[in-house]
Amino acid sequence: MLSARISGRIKFFFYLFLFFFSLLTVVPLLWLLISSLKPHKQIIQNIFSLPTEWYFNNFLLAWELGNLGLYIVNSILYTLISSLITVYLALSIAYAFTKFPYRISGYINAFFMLGLLITVHAVLIPLFLLEVNLGIDNTYLGVILPYIAFGLPFLIYLATSYLKGLPDSIIESARLDGAGQIKIFHSIIIPLSMPIISTMLIFSMLGNWNEFIFVFVLTSDESLRSLPVGINAFAGGMARNYGLLFAALVIGIIPMLLFYVFFYNKIVEGVSAGALKE
Repeated sequence: MLSARISGRIKFFFYLFLFFFSLLTVVPLLWLLISSLKPHKQIIQNIFSLPTEWYFNNFLLAWELGNLGLYIVNSILYTLISSLITVYLALSIAYAFTKFPYRISGYINAFFMLGLLITVHAVLIPLFLLEVNLGIDNTYLGVILPYIAFGLPFLIYLATSYLKGLPDSIIESARLDGAGQIKIFHSIIIPLSMPIISTMLIFSMLGNWNEFIFVFVLTSDESLRSLPVGINAFAGGMARNYGLLFAALVIGIIPMLLFYVFFYNKIVEGVSAGALKE
């Protein structure tokens, strides 16, 4: 009886903690949405007041003045191309590490894992100088390559943890049937790895969509800028308009919210599968 009471209290405090944590997450988003529907003058007067009228014009002006349509297209290109390439490379490398255990494999794997310790800011200036010397600065390629490089270590870790649990007998059977390594990878490994592939894609796409510093530093042409950099333009200098800024932020947040809502189950399934395979 006593243990049941203690268990009930623990559950109560646990749910109470989750409730307050949810408030900390949801309330700022609601405040942002409400503020985006107020004119700049009303926001300055009282940032917590409700709109006296629904000022939807903020969204139209933010879309037109900020050229957000072009930036969204660029963000989609950066996100899709870099995420697909990174996931494919990470799965390929993980397959080599787990199913072809050469002596040097552990050292190469450790080398990739060191990439988790390298911050973007630590290599930003050398990376910029390197791209200038290679002539790929201010190009789509100059943004996509760093996205791939910095995304590989974590995705290799996820893929390696998952592929360790796949039985070697499946690969041996396919090899005895005359299948080559490329066919085994595309016909067996990729289909069996769909849970972790979904998770890798989601993590990669979320990170690339929200990335700011690479595009901001490595591009100067407005036609190459991404959505986060375009939104940042609303917060600059004396021309700041909080109504337009909040509306632009809402426009930038909505795609990721929808993406997370639709693929939430895939995230949980992929992470759980990876943990079980480990």
